[in-house]
Amino acid sequence: MFSNKLGRSVVLSSVLGLMLAGCSSQSEEEQVSKTQIEAMYDQAQESMSNGNLNLAQEQLSNLNRRYPFGPFAHQIQLDLIYLHYKLDNTDEALAAIDRFISLNPNHKDVDYALYMRGLVNQRAEHNAIHELAGVDRSDRDSSMAQEAFKDFAELIRKYPDSEYAADAKQRLIALKSRLAKKELAIAQYYMERQAYLAAANRGRYVLEHFS
Repeated sequence: MFSNKLGRSVVLSSVLGLMLAGCSSQSEEEQVSKTQIEAMYDQAQESMSNGNLNLAQEQLSNLNRRYPFGPFAHQIQLDLIYLHYKLDNTDEALAAIDRFISLNPNHKDVDYALYMRGLVNQRAEHNAIHELAGVDRSDRDSSMAQEAFKDFAELIRKYPDSEYAADAKQRLIALKSRLAKKELAIAQYYMERQAYLAAANRGRYVLEHFS
């Protein structure tokens, strides 16, 4: 009887020892991974600081794919949003922003994501060539300006105390002016074609929505 108990005790001790060794090994592996991720993230940050945005984007994208739930996952995703914006990757930026907000609706940096979505849409709407050439293209498509307006308005409504709210308000003023010019351009188009009722309706719309 004593021999059986002793045998079971030895077996139990061996099992516990293996379990503890496994846990220790797993903890060490996790620590190594965290150290590796931190080193790779620091390299990407250095690339950004040096102005090598394409390399930084590649490095962060690789990190995001390899460690989607790693210790720097959220910050990597936010950095990628910024890089997409700086590199004029409109579709990628908007997709990354919507994914971040959808998966992290209560994250402390959701206001930043909303602000970046407004910036991305505003930049997509902006035509630098026309600006530099001094060409007024108020009649061009304003859908992106409308999206940017919605983004900044949502930011101010949901996060009035955000550090980005003040700038968002200034951008709303500029966007409102842009959208008003679009409506006036359409009204002028109708005037030139003697469609006076349609022109008057556009003018009324400007007064009601862009006073």
